[in-house]
Amino acid sequence: MPVSGTKLARLDAFLDERGLESVWFARPNSFAWLVGGDNVVDRAGDIGVAAVGYDGTGLRVVTNDIEADRLADEELDGVPVESFPWHAGDLAAAVADRAATPAAADFDVPGFAAVDASALRQPLTAADVERYRELGSDVAAAVEAVCRDCSRSDTERAVAGRLRGELAARGVDSPVVLVGGERRAQSYRHYTPTDASLDGYALVSVTATRGGLAASCTRTVAFDEPDWLAERHDAAARVETTALAATQAVGRDGGTAGDVFAEIRAAYDAVGYPDEWRNHHQGGAAGFAGREWIATPESEARVHLPQGYAWNPTVRGAKSEDTVLVTADGFEVLTRTDDWPTRDHDAVGHEVCLSRPDPLR
Repeated sequence: MPVSGTKLARLDAFLDERGLESVWFARPNSFAWLVGGDNVVDRAGDIGVAAVGYDGTGLRVVTNDIEADRLADEELDGVPVESFPWHAGDLAAAVADRAATPAAADFDVPGFAAVDASALRQPLTAADVERYRELGSDVAAAVEAVCRDCSRSDTERAVAGRLRGELAARGVDSPVVLVGGERRAQSYRHYTPTDASLDGYALVSVTATRGGLAASCTRTVAFDEPDWLAERHDAAARVETTALAATQAVGRDGGTAGDVFAEIRAAYDAVGYPDEWRNHHQGGAAGFAGREWIATPESEARVHLPQGYAWNPTVRGAKSEDTVLVTADGFEVLTRTDDWPTRDHDAVGHEVCLSRPDPLR
């Protein structure tokens, strides 16, 4: 993937603002954001096996000699690679030895300032959006395929296992896979899979990643639908529609996540569930993280356009969630297949009507 001039311009501005000579990224999502490649071997860790640095003139990657050839051949598009003996030190020390200073890094390097790359990763570039569309389509296809094959006797854990396999077959990692059957989906907002059977219905939620980008979605499948499910699901879907409409309006005005959150609270009031927002976070900006930020009442995070947003309102036992590209002119649901039942919902306080997934009955 050619390095984006837009991203390098952001880094130039960052270096100038902070009075730095270079900046370095080893966290996998920011590494991928900048060069498009994967620097992960051990997925249990927060830091990859390579760091990419920028000094105002160009990019270069530092890694150990075990990984250098593979990264150059398979993960990097012509970005120079410098290696160090695997037994002679660690990545932080190697970067410290080679970096133009003063410098900043998104991981712990002695003597370096810290950098939170989230602000640099927003808004999305046109190339990011194209890759996001591909990821969103694959994630939705995997989730919906598994949901169609579910039965009430399936266990949550079995469904989660099949879903991880479907995602992996599409080259997608699955850091978050939640499956809640009839009993547990009503009791918990994060229904981590167990050996409980699905019974009457299930919520299936994922946050899945590829190339540094993260897409989230939830689908509901009903076998013997509880009599309250439709009403609660519609309420959550209307809150989600409101969140998206408010995101667009606030983004146009240069507002904050707290401004959007205020409208989410008002939407819960309007649909008859005024306290439900207290029981779960409502989501926020998505892109090169499951959430670049999560909205709170006091959040001052800037609302960027164009940007992915994954709002996930819940009403006990029901949830509505997709990853949506919000621009100044419209909404594009990235996690969609056009092969799932939907229903139109009007936003509260905005002249916006969006089609949201319905339960599969």
